[in-house]
Amino acid sequence: MSEPIVALQEGIRASPPIMAEASVRHRAHRRHELLIESGLFLAALMSVAAMIAILTVLFSESLGFFKAVSLTDFLTDTLWTPLFDDAHYGILPLLAGTVVTSLVGLFVAIPMGTVAAIYLSEFASSRLREIIKPALELLGAVPTVVYGYFALLVVTPALQKLWPNLPGFNMLGPGIVIGIMILPFVISLSEDAMRAVPMVLREGSYATGATRLQTAWRVVVPAATSGLVAAYVLGVSRAVGETMVVAIAAGQNPNLTWNPMEPAATITAYIVQVALGDLPHGSIGYQSIFAAGLVLAVMTFAFNLLGHVIRKRFREVY
Repeated sequence: MSEPIVALQEGIRASPPIMAEASVRHRAHRRHELLIESGLFLAALMSVAAMIAILTVLFSESLGFFKAVSLTDFLTDTLWTPLFDDAHYGILPLLAGTVVTSLVGLFVAIPMGTVAAIYLSEFASSRLREIIKPALELLGAVPTVVYGYFALLVVTPALQKLWPNLPGFNMLGPGIVIGIMILPFVISLSEDAMRAVPMVLREGSYATGATRLQTAWRVVVPAATSGLVAAYVLGVSRAVGETMVVAIAAGQNPNLTWNPMEPAATITAYIVQVALGDLPHGSIGYQSIFAAGLVLAVMTFAFNLLGHVIRKRFREVY
């Protein structure tokens, strides 16, 4: 019998053990994949469960509050004095303080963050980018209490040199510091979105004679709109939910004003104020923090929903 035929016969006799070993490896690999998939599913399920638990607590505690306070008074009354003898529960003063400080922060973070992201994505060298981005991450790791005292002891006195009549507690200084706080989020996400734009779009723009600045502003930024919107929405959510900066530097006097140069209280600052007090559990004053937190959750959800709609509207698939 020729050698090739003998080798073929030996290979056929040896193939069942080899196939059995491959099948065992495949089953082991599949078990590992199922384990990883189960872990990821549990992580996602825990996130959803935590969100549902938070909303359940807010709704359940808020129901007791709205049994004693009408929703109309809550949304239309211009006074918020739940800790006084003559109690009023109008959320508008806290809502105004939250919106004003957030807008000031966004007016700082969005222009500066977008410009910085354009520079890092289109003009900075890779070496400089590797230095700046970790530095920005460190900026995001500073405790918010430190930012609060920075706003109170550094930013506000500096602003008082420009506006001598500016009170010690105001919404302008904390708003500026909030803008500085959310800069790392805006810059990092915006720069990632711009770098995800295909190079062929840039090359096509250069081929028409456009400069790097024209290409960045007229080609890259519009193509990265969905990612930029995601960065801005994250910045809005972070600004709206900021607590310690406004609690320390904006004052804790609920004041219905849209002037950032005046003191005011925000929703989060009021929650901190009540949490440090001695209100009995189940009282209207105690339950008011859950009603205020529910308003904050609705605001954040609305901003995220708006961002999702805008991203879906302007999303580009390459």
